[in-house]
Amino acid sequence: MQYIKLHRIKNKILISKGEYMKLLIMMLLGLLLSGCNPKKVIYTDDSNSFLEVSTKTVEVYSDLFLNDVFNIKNDNIKIVSENYQLDTTSLGKHQYEIYYQYNNKKYVYRDYIDVVDTTPPLVFSGTNKTVNINYDKDMCNLITYGDNYTGNVKCEIKGSYDLQKVGTYKLVYNLTDSSNNTKTVNVTLNVVSKISDNQATNKVKVPFQEVYNNYKNNNTEIGIDVSKWQEDIDFEQVKKAGVSFVMIRLGVDNLPNHQILIDEYYQNNIKKAKEAGLKVGVYFHSIATSKKEAIEQANFVIKTLDGKHLDLPVAFDWESWADWNSFKISFYEINDIANTFLKEITKAGYQGMLYGSKFYLETIWTNKEQYPVWLAHYTNKTNYDNNYVMWQLCNNGRIAGINGDVDIDIMYK
Repeated sequence: MQYIKLHRIKNKILISKGEYMKLLIMMLLGLLLSGCNPKKVIYTDDSNSFLEVSTKTVEVYSDLFLNDVFNIKNDNIKIVSENYQLDTTSLGKHQYEIYYQYNNKKYVYRDYIDVVDTTPPLVFSGTNKTVNINYDKDMCNLITYGDNYTGNVKCEIKGSYDLQKVGTYKLVYNLTDSSNNTKTVNVTLNVVSKISDNQATNKVKVPFQEVYNNYKNNNTEIGIDVSKWQEDIDFEQVKKAGVSFVMIRLGVDNLPNHQILIDEYYQNNIKKAKEAGLKVGVYFHSIATSKKEAIEQANFVIKTLDGKHLDLPVAFDWESWADWNSFKISFYEINDIANTFLKEITKAGYQGMLYGSKFYLETIWTNKEQYPVWLAHYTNKTNYDNNYVMWQLCNNGRIAGINGDVDIDIMYK
C-alpha cells in the first residue's frame, strides 16, 4: 500500500493533487462497500407494522420473557433477539428492544412494559385477640401482616377501645402498601384481667412405632429431626426403633443481634448418628433479614461442616412469622434471602432444601420449585398439593433413646 505523505506548514496540511485524488477515491470506495451490506443498517420500526404488542402492563415479579410481550403479524419475519427474561422486580416502565429481519433488512422495535403492584397486604394471624388489662404494646402489631412488594405497610385502626378497662371491642384494621392497595380486617379485641394458661400439657403423644407402622413402605423412610432440645440421644436405640435418617440442627441465628451460634449438641449428634449408621442431613434455623446475613449464615454452615459428607440436604429453616412485622421486609425479599442461602450451599457441593409449614409454603414461599421441600404439617394425612421430599408430621413424637418429645419425619424415595 502506498502511504499518503502529509506536510504540516504553519498548522496547515498540504497534499499533492494526485495524493488528494487517491484519498478521495478510497473514501468513496469505502462508502460504496458499506452501502452494499444491508446487515449493517438497522431500520427502526416506528409503525408497528410487523409486530403487535400483546403485553403492556404486568404484575410485579411476573415471570416474563421477551417473547411473551409481542405477537408476529407477518410470517416472513425472523426474530433475531435473544429471548431473555425481562426485569419485573421494580415498579415503573422498563424499555425493551426486539430485533428482527424482513426482506434482508434488519429492524429494531422499541417499546416498554409497565410493572405495577395490585396485590394487597396479607394478614397471616388470627383476628380474635386477647390481651391483659393495661396492655402497652403497639396495637398494630396485635395482628401479623406483610406485603409482596414493600416491608413498610401502613396500619390504621378504626374503632373505640380502652386498654385500662376489661371488655370486648370491635376494631377495623386498614392496611395499605406503597401502591395504595388496601386490606381491611375486622378484629375482635378482648381485654381481660389476666390471660389464662391454655397450654396443652396433657397433649397426647405420638409413638414412633405407630408412625412407622402407618407410613413405612418401599417408597418411604422414617426419621427424626433433633436439636439441643432433645439433649443427649442414644442413636443406637433410635436406630433399633426403626429410624433410618436424622436431620440435625447445625446452628441458629440468635436475635437481637443476629449472632450465629452452633447448636451445642450438633457435634455430638452428627458424630453419634453417623456411628450408628443413620443417614444424616442438617438444618440451620435462620432469622436473616438481608442477603448479606444469608451469605454469612451459609458460610458458617459450610465452614462448620468442613467438607463432611452428608447423605441428605442442608435445609434453610426460617419460621419466625410471629415477629414478621418488626423485620420490615417484603415477601419477595424473604424468598430472595432463602435463595441466596441455598445458592451458597449448592456452590459448596451440598444439596439445599427449603423447610416450611403448609400455610407459608402455599402463601409466601414462591421458590419451592427450585429446591426440594421439607414440609411441616402436623396431621395424619396432609393435603399439601405441591411437591415435597420430606414431611414433618408431628412435633410430639416419642421414641426409645430420647427423653421427651421429638419431631418425626417421613422421607420419600
